[in-house]
Amino acid sequence: MTLTMEGDMTIYTAMELKARLIEPIGRHRELEIDLSGVTEIDSTGVQLMILCKKEAMAHGTTLRFTGHSQPVLDALDLFNLGHYFGDPLVIQSDHSREALK
Repeated sequence: MTLTMEGDMTIYTAMELKARLIEPIGRHRELEIDLSGVTEIDSTGVQLMILCKKEAMAHGTTLRFTGHSQPVLDALDLFNLGHYFGDPLVIQSDHSREALK
C-alpha cells in the first residue's frame, strides 16, 4: 500500500496525520509513504516519521519512506537522521536545484 503525503507535516497537522499514518501499519505487510508532496516539516513531523517506523517494526510491517521532498531532506539533514530510516535518499546538488528554478 502507498500513502501520499501532501502539504505540511508540522505541529499543526500532527494529530490528523498520526491517525492517517498509523492506522494502516498493522493491516499491511508493506507500506510505502511518499513524501514528495511535503511542503513543510518541523521536528514534530520528523517525530511522526520516527513513530511510524517504530510502530511498523512492532507490527512486522516493512515501511519505506520515498520521494523525499527538499524540506524533508533538509530536516533529516538538520537532525542527522538520514541513516535512521534506512531508505534511499535522492539528494540533488546545488547546481541541479538552480537549474530547476
